[in-house]
This record gives sequence, structure tokens and C-alpha cells, in this order.
Amino acid sequence: MAGYLTTHVLDTALGLPAEGMVVMLFRIDGNSREGLVQVVTNEDGRTDTPILPKEDFKTGVYELVFHAGHYLRATMQGDESTRFLDEVPIRFTMSEEMHYHVPLLLSPYSYSTYRGS
Repeated sequence: MAGYLTTHVLDTALGLPAEGMVVMLFRIDGNSREGLVQVVTNEDGRTDTPILPKEDFKTGVYELVFHAGHYLRATMQGDESTRFLDEVPIRFTMSEEMHYHVPLLLSPYSYSTYRGS
């Protein structure tokens, strides 16, 4: 089975998928960080295609950067003086040729993630 990478962003404060969030993917090699792709979540909080499709998959260290601050401003959650989150980076290793799913659960003052399926 060839590997690939997906995500899903849920806004736990609104109880909705986080539509319109910019997500960037980087490959990490030592101190080097190479930008691979930038995507935007759809109405279901997912991307229309895998962030890293099977044909581009390589094992290694990666980082997803979720642009939470922009999304929270766009959805009018909190005000500028109390806004806490901006960019949410999640660095992880894909060590096997398989499906990796890295979801983000977001509120204006916290987030969590896990290795999904």
C-alpha cells in the first residue's frame, strides 16, 4: 500500500468543520525546511485531495502549519486584544508507507491533535 497524508480541521468552539483554513506542508531535513504545498480546507474541514498524495509520498519528518489566527479572525472568534493562537505547527514523522491522517481540533484558546485513521 502506498502512503499518503490527509487532515481534517474541526472548530470545537462552533461545533463545525473549519472551512477556509489555510494549511501548509513542509518537509524537514535536519535544519532545512522545504515548503511542499499550501491547501485550503473545504466545507467539511478537509482538503479536496490528499495533502501529500501517493505519487509524492516519501517517509521522513514533516510539519503541517495551520493558519488558525487568520481563520479565527475570519469567523469573528474573539477580538484582536485577546486572540491567543496564530499559526499552529505540528511536526511529525511518517516512517511507513501507509495512510497518515493528522487532524486538528481547534478553539480560540486551545488545540489538540492525534494520529487518526
